[in-house]
Amino acid sequence: MSTSEMFCFQCQEAGGGKGCTIKGVCGKEPDVAAMQDLLMYTAKGVAIVSHEKRKEAVLCETPNRYLADALFTTITNANFDLQVIADKVLKGLALREHIKQNIDLNALPENLRIHDALTWNAYTIPELEEKAKTVSVLNTVNEDIRSLRELLTYGLKGMAAYAEHALNLGYSDNDVFGFMEKGLIATLDDTLSVEELTGFVLECGKYGVNVMALLDKANTSTYGHPEITEVNIGTRNNPGILISGHDLKDLEELLEQTEGTGVDVYTHSEMLPAHYYPAFKKFEHFAGNYGNSWWKQTEEFETFNGPILFTTNCLVPPRKKSTYGQRVFTTGAAGFTGFSHIPDRPKGGQKNFRAIIDMAKTCEPPTAIESGTITGGFAHNQVTQLADKVVDAVKSGAIRKFLVMAGCDGRMKSREYYTEFAQKLPKDTVILTAGCAKYRYNKLPLGDIGGIPRVLDAGQCNDSYSLAVIALKLKEIFELNDINELPIAYNIAWYEQKAVIVLLALLYLGVKNIHLGPTLPAFLSPNVANVLVENFGIASITDVDQDIALLTGLT
Repeated sequence: MSTSEMFCFQCQEAGGGKGCTIKGVCGKEPDVAAMQDLLMYTAKGVAIVSHEKRKEAVLCETPNRYLADALFTTITNANFDLQVIADKVLKGLALREHIKQNIDLNALPENLRIHDALTWNAYTIPELEEKAKTVSVLNTVNEDIRSLRELLTYGLKGMAAYAEHALNLGYSDNDVFGFMEKGLIATLDDTLSVEELTGFVLECGKYGVNVMALLDKANTSTYGHPEITEVNIGTRNNPGILISGHDLKDLEELLEQTEGTGVDVYTHSEMLPAHYYPAFKKFEHFAGNYGNSWWKQTEEFETFNGPILFTTNCLVPPRKKSTYGQRVFTTGAAGFTGFSHIPDRPKGGQKNFRAIIDMAKTCEPPTAIESGTITGGFAHNQVTQLADKVVDAVKSGAIRKFLVMAGCDGRMKSREYYTEFAQKLPKDTVILTAGCAKYRYNKLPLGDIGGIPRVLDAGQCNDSYSLAVIALKLKEIFELNDINELPIAYNIAWYEQKAVIVLLALLYLGVKNIHLGPTLPAFLSPNVANVLVENFGIASITDVDQDIALLTGLT
């Protein structure tokens, strides 16, 4: 089966809860969606040959970097630039052919050696557009096989995002990339059963833990362990640059290049937790955080007045009447047609942010939209230092329950649930969070328990690993045999594919009874959803009061 229609159901906002078929709710046009599908198909072809080459125990830096970038580019809200995505397809085809010349193709299983993903080729955009019509996810007719293939694919996309951030800091794990290839190949293999694909999905969780640990090591080794920090959410009188996304290496280089220029740097959305790292605190012009979650950018970018740099996903296409479009720059996997793009750093060098800095100098300072501070920096190292205080609070009954409310935010009205949930939680509960989901409640006056804030922000969605480490540390301290015996409940919001790998990682660690919302993924078939429910206790959110009673043990 082939289709020329758009079909995408990889994010929480899938149209009608089933899939986007005319235009993505994210703003993605059908031709871009199709080219992203083709980029994924191309990456699978590269995976076949690079996995075979990896058997020679050689360093596979080039395919590692390509696979990370290709998968990251297709994450929701990362790249909307058709030409850029097409160029990455052509780059992948050239890489695939190069590796083919350096391996024994006869060593491949026959079903892979003759697979179209390994044999097709193209050289022009029209040829790519024609090919893109034939690689829809709907080509997999069996609903359960399709569901498992896509669940695995989206887990791999999330894995690739974390792996790329680590790569940018000089950290890599060939076993992670080896599994990434293995998983991509599995989505092409028509001989695999539902049970075998389920095994790949669960194994993806294992490597999800590994890649999150790798990124945690990369971040903390480079910038120090996050510390409890009050972050300014007001503005100064200097012109500013607003940096969004997740990549800390980009932030480091931007701060170095803006030092002494009279230009301040502000973080936006998922870049907020950068303020918690000691290495960034030496920059006096690192002014604070501006605005809220990613989906509010279309109004908040208007009032910032200066240039904006997107380092990764969470980009929203500007409205037709917006005035800030000419002030937006992208870099890395991010892209949008018409936005200026900062090229990758040369080997051993830095990215050149001069164009952004020069523009900032001509702009008015940002217009204040709020004032005050917010507190964060409760990653695993910091919480471990507070362990005695936390344990005493639990043993005394001052803290009865921890609620993990990590994950993503989104624009749907149904996400007001999470604000109401946080407001109504009993005063003897503490929220553990990471990711932009925190913007639903991190500015609420929820108070503290004996000096322990009732919202403990561990950082970006990239830092969800911290929440797992905290849980495992508490399990050790309380001398429990099962992580599920801890006074911790999970009410997680999801939006895109990095949340998928976090979920799979939690399942691998044995966490059960996770509530997931605001809706269950559209890519889960009824049978696959039932497997998650029956084996792991996955449940969807319902009514705030009912869920609070259930998750806090008040029933």
